[in-house]
Amino acid sequence: MTGTLYTADHRMFQLPPLLSWRVTHTGTVPCDSFSVTFVYQKEMAEVLALAAGFAAAEKGETMLRAIVDEYTVDLDENGLTATVSGRGYAARLLDNESRPVTYQQATLAEILANHAQPYGITCREEAAVRAETVYTVAAGSSQWKAVESFCRAYGGFSPRFSREGELLAGPEKPGRTLSIGEGDPVLSCTLREDHYGVLTEALVIDKTQNQAFSVKNQEMLDKGGQCRRVLYTPGQSTWAAMRYTGEYQIQRSREEAWTAEVTLPGSFLAFPGDRAAVSLGRMGLSGTFRVAEAENRFDSRNGARAVLTLKPLE
Repeated sequence: MTGTLYTADHRMFQLPPLLSWRVTHTGTVPCDSFSVTFVYQKEMAEVLALAAGFAAAEKGETMLRAIVDEYTVDLDENGLTATVSGRGYAARLLDNESRPVTYQQATLAEILANHAQPYGITCREEAAVRAETVYTVAAGSSQWKAVESFCRAYGGFSPRFSREGELLAGPEKPGRTLSIGEGDPVLSCTLREDHYGVLTEALVIDKTQNQAFSVKNQEMLDKGGQCRRVLYTPGQSTWAAMRYTGEYQIQRSREEAWTAEVTLPGSFLAFPGDRAAVSLGRMGLSGTFRVAEAENRFDSRNGARAVLTLKPLE
């Protein structure tokens, strides 16, 4: 993999050969991220001080565009090295807070124009979504939350970012399928199921209208779980909006309940949204899962490794 830095004064600097690197793709929040380490020379001081953007490429194909958060220069037993790290373009929306605002029958285009485009975000996909009710961005909300909440409430999907840093504000399209079986060189595999924090009930209350709506998670109730949350919505909420709020909270609470993490040799084997057809009988793990996160690592000791986090298909 190769790395390129882009400075605040619009210069481009090709990094020397990378000694080690890590590129993590999530497509959403937490952000995509990267860290690269290379031999440092004093001539790089000005470039590093002005570094604002980063691009990773593999065999001529862009693997990540990101912002630079930090650099360090280290002198130790390994010699003189520098490390640059940062996050994907979702950070531009996470790092900026929205003012409180209330929309009347807003469209997704209007939301993106106000909460994404002013921060240098270009949109590659934009669903034709319109709010039939009032949409409120609360005080203290990030620009990311303003966009994500609108997409989830009125479109039923979560926005994502492409590897090129473009916003995909539309339903996710299944990617390619990677097969992982007993004959493949699986370096490690961890299966985890955690019920802590998974809601069994979300009680949504509109205090202005004195209305309440309860959404239950029957699957978790059948497992003996008991975890309720009480949520308050802005006034003039519709039943549909209250139901969505409850369903959304339950869905988010169980996103981390089941995961499988598979480590394979190689890099950039899959990306978020791809599918993994797994057949590992020894672990009782079989089926087709969604790739939720892909972490790619390289160092001289271990070579290239891809760590794929898998979750059930929705």
